[in-house]
Amino acid sequence: MALKAVHVSDVPNLDHVPENASFSLYSSRFSKGVDIGRTTSFKEPKFLVIGHRGNGMNMLQSTDLRMKAVKENTILSFNTAGKYPIDFIEFDVQVTTDGCPIIFHDNFIYSQDNQGTIYEKRVTDLSLSEFLSYGPQREAASEGKTLLRKTKDGKIINWAVESDEPPCTLEEAFEKVIPPLGFNIELKFDDHIVYQQEYLSHVLQSILQVVVDHAKERPVIFSTFQPDAALLVKKLQATYPVFFLTNGGNEIFYDVRRNSLEEAIKLCLEGGLQGIVSEVRGVFRNPGAVNKIKESKLSLMTYGKLNNVAEAVYMQHLMGIEGVIVDLVKEITEAVSKMMTKPSEEGDILMQGGGEEQGEGSRPKFSQKELAFLLKLIPELIQQ
Repeated sequence: MALKAVHVSDVPNLDHVPENASFSLYSSRFSKGVDIGRTTSFKEPKFLVIGHRGNGMNMLQSTDLRMKAVKENTILSFNTAGKYPIDFIEFDVQVTTDGCPIIFHDNFIYSQDNQGTIYEKRVTDLSLSEFLSYGPQREAASEGKTLLRKTKDGKIINWAVESDEPPCTLEEAFEKVIPPLGFNIELKFDDHIVYQQEYLSHVLQSILQVVVDHAKERPVIFSTFQPDAALLVKKLQATYPVFFLTNGGNEIFYDVRRNSLEEAIKLCLEGGLQGIVSEVRGVFRNPGAVNKIKESKLSLMTYGKLNNVAEAVYMQHLMGIEGVIVDLVKEITEAVSKMMTKPSEEGDILMQGGGEEQGEGSRPKFSQKELAFLLKLIPELIQQ
């Protein structure tokens, strides 16, 4: 099969986006002045908290029961996260063979036949009805196919969580997730495939059509690790912000645009994207990149396990990072609420050192010198 690079100039604009489409966030969850509009500007609140795959990803081998409390990427997970003061939920969207955008993270789905043989199928090779046949079913009398999951160390285990629910489509998410909770839609592609222009365009058009038809006043952000998909979705519409996802140099890929924050900046400026979502260690290893991103008038958010640590989240706030994607939604929203408490008139000033002993749950206090030292020290600690 011949593969060719994507030329965004060859892709027509999506002609279904209403000419008068505009986007403003009026929710009380957000600070005043937050706006996402056709002008391609993106103004965010002081600090966004985003629920990873809803109320957190499932880590089935973890001893932390919170990591397998609710099935990830389900309506239940999204609405559970929405009970807390978060701004967006993040989830992964792929498109079935019959053109339906569905929500599922992994590239492959694993199951077991009646003879006990484990098999795998690529998610994007399934029809919608086939995809929905795995796991819990909507009809109580129906029994779905066993749903297994392959862990990072290669083991295939039962996808067992405390609160399970059937998989869902993107359209269902728009219909059933409580408003005004925003959607950070990750456009999911396989890292190991070089995609043809025609396929990328088909997938993105399918997703955009559902968004245009069902988003209404719900805030929407697009993000993706696939550089050509990021450029294309920006080319195809001007209503919703597009962020480029990057590992920040923690892994090396064949596509150099994925290998550093500097390359991510170049891609965003080239394609008129609104910002970057980096793995948090990539930022901590290279804190100087934060200023470069800000000077480029781009927004910066992060994802990664360190975002489940309140102190790491607070450090990012001090660095000027605008938001974090987290698994422990309840705990981090509580911590952020305490950390963002306005200073008292008695001089409890942000980053002020010394003074009274800190009480439990209070914000860390740093002098400018201490903060500068920490920013130099963190990259060394991350390397260990």
